[in-house]
Formats: sequence, C-alpha cells, structure tokens
Amino acid sequence: MKHLVLLFFTVIAFFTSSQETSAADQPNIVFIFIDDLGWGDVGCYGNDFIDTPCIDQLAKEGIRFTDAYAAGAVCSPSRCAVQSGQNQARIGITAHIPGHWRPFERVITPQTTMALPHDTITVAESLKVAGYRTGYVGKWHLGRGDKFGPATQGYDFAVEINGAHLPGKYRVNGRPHFKPKPDQFRTDFEADMCTQFIGENPDKPFFLMLSPFAVHIPLAGKSALVEKYRARAKKRGRDLPHPIYAAMVEETDTLVGRVVDEIEAKGLTENTMIVFTSDNGGLYRRYDYREAADDNVSSLAPLKGEKGSLHEGGTRVPLIVKYPGKAPSGTTCSEPTISYDFYPTFLSAANGPLPATQTIDGLSLLPLFENPNAHLKRDAIHWHYPHYHHDRPASAVRERDWKLIEYLDGSGDLELYHLAEDLSEQKNLIAERKGKATDLKNKLNAWRAEVIARMPIPNPSFDPKRAHEWWSMRTGKPVDSDKRTRFPQTEKDR
Repeated sequence: MKHLVLLFFTVIAFFTSSQETSAADQPNIVFIFIDDLGWGDVGCYGNDFIDTPCIDQLAKEGIRFTDAYAAGAVCSPSRCAVQSGQNQARIGITAHIPGHWRPFERVITPQTTMALPHDTITVAESLKVAGYRTGYVGKWHLGRGDKFGPATQGYDFAVEINGAHLPGKYRVNGRPHFKPKPDQFRTDFEADMCTQFIGENPDKPFFLMLSPFAVHIPLAGKSALVEKYRARAKKRGRDLPHPIYAAMVEETDTLVGRVVDEIEAKGLTENTMIVFTSDNGGLYRRYDYREAADDNVSSLAPLKGEKGSLHEGGTRVPLIVKYPGKAPSGTTCSEPTISYDFYPTFLSAANGPLPATQTIDGLSLLPLFENPNAHLKRDAIHWHYPHYHHDRPASAVRERDWKLIEYLDGSGDLELYHLAEDLSEQKNLIAERKGKATDLKNKLNAWRAEVIARMPIPNPSFDPKRAHEWWSMRTGKPVDSDKRTRFPQTEKDR
C-alpha cells in the first residue's frame, strides 16, 4: 500500500512541480540531530567551559534559535516527529522504544508503538520524490532490524549504528562493507560515513541525516580530552560539567566540523542548508532506570528539569540553521519552533510537495529565515509524554509566552508559567491566573482528542511500597541496578 501511495505521490508531484527546477532551487540538506544535547551545552548558547568552535561558527554564519523545542522529552518520539512531520502522539510513539514501566505506580501508562509504521511517508521518501538522494548515518531508534530500519523508510544510503561511543562497543547495520577500524571511536566512524555519502553525490541534490549517539550516556570519551577538562575543572574550581561529558561534547563538535569541512572541500557550501539541533533536552544526572545516580553530568541552569521532563530543561534545545543566501548570518530568532517543523521546511526548500495523504503538523521555517523577527501562523505547540521516566506522566502546551503542564498520574496537578518573565519555571501561577489555566487546559484536552492521544488509566495493582520499581519491556522482569556492570569511561578503562 505504501508503494502505491508513493507512486501516486510521485505522479502528482511531476504534474504539479515546475519542470524548470534547477540545482540552485534544490539545496543540499544536512540535518545534524544530536542525542541528549542540552540547550546550554555549547558556546554560542552561553557555555564557557566546553570548546565547541565548529558549532559556534555555524551560529556566526546562520540563525540561532532561542526558543526551539524537541517534540519529545526522550529520543524516539522526537525522531518520529522528524520523520513524519507529525506530533508523535498521532502515531503513538510517545516513549523511547521499547520503553520501560512501573507496574505498581498509580496509573498504567500506555504502550508505545514499537516501530515507525511503514505507511508513514517519511521526510526522506518525500525528498526522493523531489529528486533527492537520501542518506542516514547513526542512531535510528524507530524500530529494530531490517524490517523497520532507515533502509526501509526511504534512505538510499543507510548506515544504522547501535551501541555506545568506545571502539568495539558499537555495531553497524546496513552497508556491511563499511566497517569501523578496531580502534575507531563512534563519532569518527560516523564522520567517515558522512564524508563517504557526500563524496558519492557531487552532482545530485542530497539529504543527509546525521544522528550520532553522542552525547547520550554511558559517559565515555577520549582520554586526552577527558584529562584536558579535568585539568580545566580543577583550575576553575568547577564540579560541572563532568569532564567526560565535556569531552563527549567536544568530540561531537569535531564531528560537526568534519562534515562542514567536507561540504566546503567539495565546493557545495553555497548550496547547502545545514541544520543542527538535539532530540531532547539535556541530562543532569548520569542515571536512568538502570543506572545509579552516582555522577552529575551537567548543569541545565537556568532551565528547570531535564530529559524525560516536560519542563524547559527536558524539551528546549539548541537549533542553528546555516543556509547561505537565505538565512542571514549572525542572527537570532525567538519564535517557538518544534521538531515536526523540519519536514515541511525541507520540502519547501526543495520545492517539493508535501504528501497529500498525510497530516503534517509542522510549519515551514523559511519565513523565519527571511525575517527572524516574524511569527509563524500557529496558535500553540504541544507535548504528550504519558510515561514515568525522570518525571511523572504529563502533557503540556505552550501558547506564545504561556505554558501549562498537566500531570496525568491521577493527581490533577497543574503548573502554569509565563516564560518571558520566568524562564526557570519557578513561579507556578495556577492560583493567580485560574482563567488562563482553564483556557489552556481546555485547549490541551481538545488537542489530545484531535490526535487521539493515548492516556494513562488507573492501576488496580497500585502498591505504594513497590511504586518505585522499574521493569524492563524487553525482559518483562524487574531491573536490578545493583547487578548492572559499570560501563568503561575511556579507552584506558576497556
């Protein structure tokens, strides 16, 4: 069925698009989607500890967005939003795949969809219709195996990589003739794969999505960089960020630099859009349901919350767009944007049609490139994260400067913030602005009904004494943190 839809889509595109489209009308698009990078983890967003010269240079040559958001508080939901152009609640990928759960908590959280459905027309498939060659390098996390990987979702060059950063700790799916060197860090291998793809496509417009595993835990970095930041932390009397985490961020910056340099070396800079962002907010503590909270990772100040939370620390992310001749250099934009905006942005830049058979929730950001002070024709943006992770199940809505968070654990708790005056979400205005809270709650309810959002239900097995227990979706058994082996943190620890 999907192939028939794409064939129909291709025919419609042929008759509705101009046959005079030139290469200049179709920029190359490089989309860099970092894992767990916090809003303030790079220099151009105020970080004065970690060296990120390549990312900072992108900001100098393009637009830096101050109010950009990930569609999800964890990875798979945001990845779903990017690929589909939809809020992930429509598809049901609302937790990281396969997720985890607390069987004795107050509510039973909904089961997440375990793979991006094949009847979803991805951004890659739409760009292929527009004449693009498509490439994917890195973490996918939208379905396991050959049946659901990027090669099945419109990517011609699909190098799916699973595992962590250190040599020997990751594996490659697809393009099996490309193998990392025995001592090669993952970010270096990902850079090699990107330069390979760019080199294979000198004359045809291409779309490349780079999705490194960095800077996700487990913490692991190159020893020389780790020692550099340990010395810097000691000299400055700093506890955060963690030196290994700082090293990972700099390694990611080097990865970005290698991709940018390859584009320049091939003479493609003037006709290439580069987009840099993160899949969710940063991580404050080195833990999840399997790891003890034995290390702080970074400070997300002034933001509240972290990955897994619908507070600003969990969803606000860096976003930089370099688009020569289209996006003015050295500018900033404060208009709220969100992950599902990339799909229509890329298709608009490519002069390609959006799929007529699929709802697209996003809006093209091209008007903001033309005028960074402009506003998009959108009333609000929404989040739905009905799962326990680093916070309780919740939904949220931002309407201009107002933001409402509604907890879905049966507590009835609401939080209302005015972000222009309270970016840190310290003053809950729910008592002072009951009318505004009611209005936003009603709108949030209406949106959830529109997208048929899956909701938690009361748990008849609720047990306060066992509510803290995490259970694995993979094994169906409790997770025993005490028996988890600590991951090596540098190549010397292997």
